[in-house]
Amino acid sequence: MRPCFGFIAGLALAAAAMAAGAEDFPARATSVVRSDRRTGRLVRAVVAPAAPSRAASGKPVPDLVKRTAEVHQLDPLLVHSVIEAESDYNPYALSPKGAQGLMQLMPSTARRFGVADTFNIAENIEGGVRYLKYLMDMFGDERLAVAAYNAGEQAVMRYHGVPPYPETQNYVRTVSASYASAKSAAAAQTAPKEEPKEESEPVYRPIEQFTDEQGVLHVQTR
Repeated sequence: MRPCFGFIAGLALAAAAMAAGAEDFPARATSVVRSDRRTGRLVRAVVAPAAPSRAASGKPVPDLVKRTAEVHQLDPLLVHSVIEAESDYNPYALSPKGAQGLMQLMPSTARRFGVADTFNIAENIEGGVRYLKYLMDMFGDERLAVAAYNAGEQAVMRYHGVPPYPETQNYVRTVSASYASAKSAAAAQTAPKEEPKEESEPVYRPIEQFTDEQGVLHVQTR
């Protein structure tokens, strides 16, 4: 007898709650299926009624991203672009394949980078940033690192570039566009403002006039 869909969903939700811990995972979190805006596929996620903007340490998510990215010498704007594409800042996101949290870490990736609790915001960001930095060092190319974050480094090495998977190619476009937009906005905010130019006073040029031998009047400036 095949287990019913609701039973499987309930098990997944319970497992996520146990992994997150009673304090970090809200009792009213629900498991929902939505259409992924990048691929059009149905994606299961665990959604909290009001996702926290702060980690257990009390630090806001942007502060955690900035601090963690700078420690690992990664651009915080790139990390934000990945988080937006991965979970849209939902710390309880859970994909059908098992990717978890803000940066959608697979359990194997979480273990690889020392993440004990993937639903802990600070730990998830730490693991995701370390993985992204590892990929940047491996490929030396932002687009390939982003592609590997989605499809795995083996796929990028196999195809010697962005894999021909529609999901991965769309993911790379989405992250790259978001990153470029964020960098442009940041540059515009930090660009020095031009001082208004002072209008120079008009130069006064006296008018001279004279009459020539033919009686013609001439008027001119000096």
